[in-house]
Amino acid sequence: MKRFQPLVQRFELPDLSYARKVSTSVANLVGRLQPKTRSSKATRSYLISALAIATLTSAIGHRFYNAPKLDTGRAAPQTIYAPRTATVEDRRATEEKQRAARKSSISVLALDQGATQQIRDNLQRHLDQGDELRRLAGPFPFTKTATLSVGTQTYLRQTSEEEWQTLLNVVDPTGSFLGASTRTRTKLSDLSNDTQRRAATELLAQPRTPDSRNYIALLETISQARSQYASTLTLLTPGSPDEKTVYDKTLLDISAADWQQVKARLPQLVERIVAQGIPPGLTEAILENAVRLHVKGFVPPGTESLSVKVLLLSLQPNLVHDEEQTRLRAEHAAQLVEPEMISIREGEIIVRAGEEITTAKFALLDEFGLSRRGIDWVGLIGFGILVSGAVVAFWFIERRFHPTMRRRDRVLVWLLSLSAPLVIVLQVPSTNLPAIGLLVGSFYGSPIGIAVTGLLAVLLPFGLQLPWSQLLSSTGAGLLGGWMAGRLRSREELALLGIGVGLLQGSLYLVLNVASGMVWYTLLGSAALHALIGLAWCIVAIGVSPYLEQVFDLVTTIRLVELANPNCYLLKQLAAKTPGTFQHTLFVATLAEAAARALGCNVELVRTGTLYHDIGKMHDPLGFIENQMGGPNKHDLIDDPYKSAEIIKKHVTEGLVMARKCRLPKAVQAFIPEHQGTMLIAYFYHQAQQRAKQTPNPDGTLPEVCESDFRYDGPIPQTRETGIVMLADSCEAALRSLKEATYDEALAMINKILRARWQDNQLINSGLTREDMSKIATVFVEVWQQFNHQRIAYPKLGGNAQPVLQAEQSPTAVK
Repeated sequence: MKRFQPLVQRFELPDLSYARKVSTSVANLVGRLQPKTRSSKATRSYLISALAIATLTSAIGHRFYNAPKLDTGRAAPQTIYAPRTATVEDRRATEEKQRAARKSSISVLALDQGATQQIRDNLQRHLDQGDELRRLAGPFPFTKTATLSVGTQTYLRQTSEEEWQTLLNVVDPTGSFLGASTRTRTKLSDLSNDTQRRAATELLAQPRTPDSRNYIALLETISQARSQYASTLTLLTPGSPDEKTVYDKTLLDISAADWQQVKARLPQLVERIVAQGIPPGLTEAILENAVRLHVKGFVPPGTESLSVKVLLLSLQPNLVHDEEQTRLRAEHAAQLVEPEMISIREGEIIVRAGEEITTAKFALLDEFGLSRRGIDWVGLIGFGILVSGAVVAFWFIERRFHPTMRRRDRVLVWLLSLSAPLVIVLQVPSTNLPAIGLLVGSFYGSPIGIAVTGLLAVLLPFGLQLPWSQLLSSTGAGLLGGWMAGRLRSREELALLGIGVGLLQGSLYLVLNVASGMVWYTLLGSAALHALIGLAWCIVAIGVSPYLEQVFDLVTTIRLVELANPNCYLLKQLAAKTPGTFQHTLFVATLAEAAARALGCNVELVRTGTLYHDIGKMHDPLGFIENQMGGPNKHDLIDDPYKSAEIIKKHVTEGLVMARKCRLPKAVQAFIPEHQGTMLIAYFYHQAQQRAKQTPNPDGTLPEVCESDFRYDGPIPQTRETGIVMLADSCEAALRSLKEATYDEALAMINKILRARWQDNQLINSGLTREDMSKIATVFVEVWQQFNHQRIAYPKLGGNAQPVLQAEQSPTAVK
């Protein structure tokens, strides 16, 4: 207090002891009343929580209301007889038969055109390889068949070198072919086999000219054919035991005509085989047997084995599983299943005492109304416990992320939660979790939106029967909406979020049903429908959002941004009727917004609340000096400090009337009275004191000046946001008056003003701390420096202003 005493003396503030006494008395009174208030609040909270648990349990736990006590798998408590003759369908048995029919349905295969073309390419590659090998081996027959028979030519080309030399000793005893002068004479009878003797006979029978030139040329042709044949045979030998070769020496032994027929007919055989299709998993033995049957009698004799080998190495499976046709066949097979009907006559036993109830017997019991359907109290109580856990979890999350939640906010969350089972009961193809997540997230932030959506997604499948694919897809969309909605600042961004939510819901539904056996075009259509439903729920949420904001007095970021638009009615009227106040408001908003950002407060709320905090001055614009524009001061003409104080105080009450008339949120309305709190209207209070001193009572005493007549009605700031605006409003005029002050001088003046508000107990309920006050003072001075920056002084020129304009447009001009 000692360090604040000079400040109190400077502004002639009254002694604060009285204020402290009043404050202490009020605190004691509140302390005496607090236990009872807390007790009543706790009782109401418990009652509201119990009501929420009861309603949510009753609304979501629909399956527990009509549960059969005599269900499948249970033992019958007594022997039950049929009250009448009836024929009933056993739906469970029918569904089981349909599932079995779907599973046992034969898969449909379709031709794979890519694999078929690969078979053709393989065959052509093998045939081209055969052509190349035959070219390397040389033509066959390598000479005219009139000269040597085909059999002899075959023998001569294939025989071993030893046999060839022996044969040369018989057919060329003089050695003229090899150029030798003498050779060992071998007789024809000395040859070892008939083929060799036949070949020698044919060679010896060749006509010879005196110089034997033609005969020697024939022997050279035979030798060359043998050499090419031998070198080609090495190419047909596999490099490793596991290596498969397409051809053997049979390729080199068949005639050119036979080879041409093989080349022409193997593609025809391939087309027949691939047209029939080769299924995957077919054994090699079965495939080889089929190929042999196709080849038999279709290719020249002696080429069957070669053709079979070429085809087997060229063929591969070209049938693939046709998902669409398989699903269609499975559905068709399920539709052909006859319903499982059960007939019983009047008086016959349905189930004996102690006997297990089967699906067929349950169908009869349910048909006759003997399954004893009713409320499953055990299941319902268990579900109520689960709902209670969800409510408690929501309470903890609310306390952690949104502690200022009001009772009406909880009512709104409760109503939105009740809408989820209502939508399911109405058999809408999808839950409204996307709308719930988007609304709760935009109203109360991402954590609350995610929590409500997730808890509902856990509760719904326990109490209601709905497909998992629908639940999970809408849950994912709802979580996305709850997560993103609290971060958006415009309706346009919410519309884009709706598109994203719809796409996510459709995609999740598609992924979750890929393995369901549904036909692809039906699946795509259902996925597109769920995407549109997700978008539709977002459109519904965006459409009802403004109405919910008005009914439940909600302050969302988007609504605050819309209210801060200068084209709003009240702000346009404020700028037109009280231009000075409007300029004052803009500067205060700049100060308060910067301080709120530094302290981590709700910046949008601070800016919007500041813009409306002085709208009440429109009731009497000239009663405030910033609107007098240098004209006569209205309060000088009134010349009554009490009436002037009433005019000043009235801008708060009139401002509240205007705000309520325009249905501003209560959080914004709170800035109107709380930015003044219970501060003293010091100027007129001091004026009243001076006049009291000048006009004493007849008995010589001074008239009493009641301080309460010159104080605002309050309340003092209840939140950090309204406290910041009070301080910014108090410092605005002082900062505007500073022109040539230094940073330290400005900071000292701001600290004096803030210290006075703190000393006057205006901030005791705001939540602002001493550390916050230091930050606010620094931020205010920094903003003042930005507005009070230096400008270059241009020379004044008489007459023509063109040089000044040129100086302003010059790129070298310094600002």
